Formats: sequence, C-alpha cells, structure tokens
Amino acid sequence: MVNLDEFWTKNTLVGLGLGQLLSLLVTSTGFSSSELAKKGINAPTSQSFLNYVLLALVYGSIMLYRRQSLKAKWYYYILLGVVDVEANFLVVKAYQYTSITSVMLLDCWTIPCVLFLTWFFLKTKYRFKKLVGVVICVAGLVMVVFSDVHSADRSSGSNPIKGDLLVIAGATLYGVSNVSEEYFVKNADRVELMAFLGLFGAIISACQISILERDELKSIHWTTGATFPFVGFSVAMFLFYSGVPVLLKISGSTMLNLSLLTSDMWAVLIRIFAYHEKVDWMYFVAFAAVALGIVVYSGGDKIDQNTAEVADEEIERSKHFDEEAVVGRPENRDAVRSSKGGYGYGGKHDVSSSSAAGDGGSESRS
Repeated sequence: MVNLDEFWTKNTLVGLGLGQLLSLLVTSTGFSSSELAKKGINAPTSQSFLNYVLLALVYGSIMLYRRQSLKAKWYYYILLGVVDVEANFLVVKAYQYTSITSVMLLDCWTIPCVLFLTWFFLKTKYRFKKLVGVVICVAGLVMVVFSDVHSADRSSGSNPIKGDLLVIAGATLYGVSNVSEEYFVKNADRVELMAFLGLFGAIISACQISILERDELKSIHWTTGATFPFVGFSVAMFLFYSGVPVLLKISGSTMLNLSLLTSDMWAVLIRIFAYHEKVDWMYFVAFAAVALGIVVYSGGDKIDQNTAEVADEEIERSKHFDEEAVVGRPENRDAVRSSKGGYGYGGKHDVSSSSAAGDGGSESRS
C-alpha cells in the first residue's frame, strides 16, 4: 500500500504545481497563436524570435559571468537551433489551417518520436508495456485527424488536414530537438544549452524572417489587440523553456509529460468558453485515448529510473577511473588540478531528465 506521507512530499507538490504552470504556458502560446491567426497575422517565425532573444540575453549573461569553457562543440548548437526554429515554425503555422484543439492533441506525436530516437541513438531500453501505451496514444492521434474530416464545425480551420500534417511534422522535429537537449543536458551544461539555443535560434529566425516574413510584418497594423498576443506568446515560450529543466530536475520527465497532457484539457475549455465553439465528440474520445496511452506508457517508471541511476553511476565511476589514470601521471597533475577549478555550477550534470518527451517544446515545445 502506498504511504501517503511519502507520496505527498514537498518535491511532489512543487512538481505538480510547476507542471500545471508549464501546461498553462503551453496552452497560452496556443491561445496567442490562434488569436493572431484569427486577426490574419501570419508570421510564425517572428512570434518565436523574441523568445530566442530573451534566452540569449538572460542565459548568455550568466555564461559570461561564469567565464567557463564550452562543454560541447558550438556547431552542434547550430544544428539544434535549426531544428528547434523549424519545429516552432511548423506548429505555429498550423494554427492558420486547423483548430487549437487539434494542434494541442497532435503535438503528442512527439512522444513516440522521442521513444524511437532515444532507443535508436541513445540505446534506451523500453518494456513492452510502454510500447502498448504508445500504440494507444497513436490511435488517439489518428482519431483527431478523422475528427477534423468528420466534423461539420467549420470553425475547426480553413484546411484541417494540412494543419494536422504541419503539426505532425513540427512534433517530429520537436522530438529530435528534445532528444538532442537531453543529450546536451546530461553531457554539457544547462545554461550553455539555453544560451546557445537562444543565440543561434535568434540568428536563424532573423534570416528566415528577412526571407519569408518581411512583407507580412510590414503589413501588420500594430494595435494593442495584435501586439499583446504577439509579445505574450514570446514571454510564455521563454518561461516554458526556462521551466522545463527545473521540473525535470525535481520530478523527472514522466511528471513533465503527464503535466503537459493537461494542456489539451485547457485548450478544450478555451475553445468552449472563450471562442464559444462546439467540440466534436470524437475529440473527447481521442483525448481519452491519448490520456490512457500516456498513463500506460508512464507506468513502471520507478524501475526504469533505478536502472537509469545505476547506468549514471557506472558512467560517473568510469569518469572517475579515467581521471585517476590521468592524475597518476606527474606531467598531468597540474593540468587536471587547474581544470577542476574551472567547473563551477556547470560541472554538475543534470541526470534526472531520463526522457525528453515533454521539453516541448517545443518545446516545445522547448
């Protein structure tokens, strides 16, 4: 029997609260994007640009204050920046064609993508129970697509199928981005990751804006109704990107995934009460299927977490042995001693994020 005193710990309560805060942030970005789409503003890259600028300024300043050497090659961050920018571009673009509910539900496609990528590249092992959960989750995603075709509610978007495909493509890139971020968080430094993701994300976004969205930005009439959701989207994205690593450290990736799932519920409530729109009954069936799939997928994580901790201990032990071998050589003692002095906060690796599925982004959506 579960001991409630052990379950309702401080970390559990903080994790639940932070998880719902991140879920609301994801929903607010969807709400902002939907509002801009209704006003005829089609500038998805521009919406994310300010987020990357804020990441570069805030975390870049922390890096400059630390004055520590890079723990990963800078050109890897360029590739990550490209993937993250295009993921945000595709998902935000989808709001021009489909409903906020479809976007929020189909964004769960990131989960099976992360499962495959971590299994293929990071050699993560998954039990049969998790694979069953993924199948149920994908079945729910298929229901969303059929719901958009079946629904007679024209408020679902001008071209629901195109919007759904854009979301699936963006969610796939979110999966690549999340797995890459998991690797960098474990092997490099969290602040370094956010700083360079912001820097290169801003540069890539600026280039894409100058090519694709220059005329669109000139044609926008910057009223309060247009500026507020535009800025609100970027601020919510910045807070989400900053909060995801904290939740991963406190409660792990399972809490992140389950918390972000509730963003679908918030999206449905917004559509019903804010937009006064009708929701097709298949949405609720799809939501139930996705929820059930993720609950099945997340079951038994305690065993997986213990296995991951053992693996992390073996890695640390191997690093310790390698360091002793180097220190044992007289000519290398001074070099090792000086390098230890430069670790600072970045020398502590965040090993709690055993799965990157929720970073979404974005995603996400982080």
